[in-house]
Amino acid sequence: MSDGRPLGVDTCPATWSRAQASDIERAVDNVMPVIDPPETDRMDHVHVWDTWLLRDRHGAVATIDGWRVLFSLTAPAEQMPGKRHDVAEIRYFYSADGQTWHDGGVVFDGDAYGQRQWAGSALYDDGDLYVFYTAAGDDDAAELTYTQRIAVGHGGTVTASADGVDIEGPWHQRILLEPDGDWYETEAQSRGMIYTFRDPWFFEDTETGTTYLLFEANTPVPPESDACGGDPAQQEFNGCVGVAVSPDGDPLEWEMRPPLLASVCVNQELERPHVVYRDGRYYLFVSSHMHTFAPGLEGYDALYGFVAESLRGDYRPLNGSGLVVTNPTSAPFQAYSWMAFPHEDEVLVQSFFNYRDFAGDSLDEIADLSVAEQRRRFGGTLGPTVRLGVAGDSTRVRGTLSHWHIPTPGEGLPAISSDRPIPEAAVADGGDSCGSPAPFGYGYATDDS
Repeated sequence: MSDGRPLGVDTCPATWSRAQASDIERAVDNVMPVIDPPETDRMDHVHVWDTWLLRDRHGAVATIDGWRVLFSLTAPAEQMPGKRHDVAEIRYFYSADGQTWHDGGVVFDGDAYGQRQWAGSALYDDGDLYVFYTAAGDDDAAELTYTQRIAVGHGGTVTASADGVDIEGPWHQRILLEPDGDWYETEAQSRGMIYTFRDPWFFEDTETGTTYLLFEANTPVPPESDACGGDPAQQEFNGCVGVAVSPDGDPLEWEMRPPLLASVCVNQELERPHVVYRDGRYYLFVSSHMHTFAPGLEGYDALYGFVAESLRGDYRPLNGSGLVVTNPTSAPFQAYSWMAFPHEDEVLVQSFFNYRDFAGDSLDEIADLSVAEQRRRFGGTLGPTVRLGVAGDSTRVRGTLSHWHIPTPGEGLPAISSDRPIPEAAVADGGDSCGSPAPFGYGYATDDS
């Protein structure tokens, strides 16, 4: 079925412009509180980062006989945090109350594509399980490589009992998509920063019946292009949100379409794209880094968002600039890799606890710290869940829940108290990488409220 707009080669993506991105600024409504380490980390045997919930075709969080299931990129806790991506594998966790999670183990036992697996999504469809992922690296290469393909493991079984959830193979692995060089940049075409073709996210539009797979990619920009006024430095920043369509809804069959959103001259990486459908609008969210903004622009490690009246667009940035949730100035790298999902009349946002007690200009400076300090400052677990108010083209941070808290269906959340001004030190640029962060005392609800 069509969503009312053509899906052919002439469809133009919406654009995140430099003028819009130049308005990115920390403010009361978009800064989350400083994160403290959890009192107890039940998953301290592994580093945990990019995480996604098991969902149904329409994006609702799936429940299997009372259990919630989430999937995460993980690495052994003995691994240096900065090297975890080189050995990443997908692990699953399950919970009955949305707060106490149990480690189910590694999903694929060495039979997945790629030298390692990066982020994706998971679909539970009438008893069938599909785990979409990024196959990172050439399978047969002797050295570590950065080729990226979109893949899926299917055919595994999910068994739930009073004791927990078991996910087992055998799995059937399939490569679904590779960049075409026309809509989506190949590794050979890339220049400057590493190219992207990853982070598949499944979504079936309830309004149209169309089945989509969103992914992160880059728009090819030929060297002779006049994009960005012909500035070759800005042209290297060419991130986009890609999309493929399944003609008959089959999760294994996809046809690529033009991007939903392009950010040429603005940003290189629009990571982990996903959609929340709410009040007749499509809210498209991505994560991005401070260092992936083009020269002349200043952004943050943050969740960015866009809204449209159809999944194909045209998308316009939320809050004018696109900035939705970011870290405070005193802890600019404390959380990353946000994933939004609906709960009752709110939107909740889950992320992982990244580097604390660090307010440098770049994460590259982490490598200058001692091994002990790198390990101490890396969270490597899920962060507090952010409560996000969404109304039309605007959003605001309303408060937080605890680490690893994914509320169950119908679970009531703490009442929101009246707002008080956010401390100026948490919003202003600058900050002391060694000093204690200013406390947040602006009345947002937490699990302890």
